[in-house]
Amino acid sequence: MHQRMELTEAAAHFIHACYQELGLAEYEADRRIKEIEREIERTGTYEHTREELIHGAKMAWRNSNRCIGRLFWDKLRVQDARDVTNFEDILARLINHIETATNGGKIIPTITVFKAASPNEAPLMIRNHQLIRYAGYETPDGIVGDPASIAFTRECLALGWEGPGTDYDLLPLVIQQGEEPPHWCPIPASSVLEVSIEHPDIPAISELGLRWYSTPIIADMMLEIGGIIYTAAPFNGWYMGTEIGARNLADEQRYNKLPAIAQATGLDTRSEATLWRDRVLVELNYAVLHSFKKAGVSIVDHHTAAHQFHLFEQREAQAGREVTGDWTWLIPPMSPAATHIFHKKYSNQIKSPNFLYRNKKQ
Repeated sequence: MHQRMELTEAAAHFIHACYQELGLAEYEADRRIKEIEREIERTGTYEHTREELIHGAKMAWRNSNRCIGRLFWDKLRVQDARDVTNFEDILARLINHIETATNGGKIIPTITVFKAASPNEAPLMIRNHQLIRYAGYETPDGIVGDPASIAFTRECLALGWEGPGTDYDLLPLVIQQGEEPPHWCPIPASSVLEVSIEHPDIPAISELGLRWYSTPIIADMMLEIGGIIYTAAPFNGWYMGTEIGARNLADEQRYNKLPAIAQATGLDTRSEATLWRDRVLVELNYAVLHSFKKAGVSIVDHHTAAHQFHLFEQREAQAGREVTGDWTWLIPPMSPAATHIFHKKYSNQIKSPNFLYRNKKQ
């Protein structure tokens, strides 16, 4: 009974906000809330209309405290896949998401929303962290591939998947419906756009064979709208260059390429005072931006992203909404003090709708 009351309250709060933003009359919101109350009383849950789902997903992006790219929240393309139930069709929708969101390099912010969790029913889960991700293997000679993927790669191997064992093996999609065992399927290589990383002025960086995939599609977060939890709702924007150049390829616990680039370019690494890490970091990030742009793939540098976030803040102020944010995530991992975000404070209050981490709300 308590859960139903909480759900009814969450639904009413969402419907009022959603309908107001959509320019609908208050009596329409009140009528819809009464419908929802009856549905919750009868079934223990309720279903969003297509319009509610679309705007609710956009609101969730707007409320995402860790995202610097929220200026484009109202441009999100929402794909309604709530009617899809069998494994083959779910896989087809995921591969379609990869292909249509990538859009030949002109990346389209997209979310595909599968059926919501129901009372007394185990939910649909996508086990991948991102739909596209490189495998990681522990070998006698050290780690091959992405160290962040070692545990999930083990899961995939246990299910029967086999990778070639290179640094850039595409992991399969792994889906679990309720209590059924997980199913996996390889992603067609033709569906994934990858970018070879080269530097226009430093051949040694180009010769390292670095690469990254074009489209970051988060798959292990839950979408919450008006108290309804969508456990499978993969979504993407486009990369900010530092995500690849200052984190994925640079972090010691990831691909850790800074020492190799420093050696290849002849920098003196005997002392930290030479700032070799910083010098390499700038050139690697420049190489990432250059390579994506040369390949015709959408990407944004961290300074431009910060300017866009400032415009988002201005627009939200005009709309009478407070911008919440997780400062530790909003500041870019390179030259953060050169952005206005570094010098501001943000409330980290979690608003609804939103994207939530599994097992905990952050």
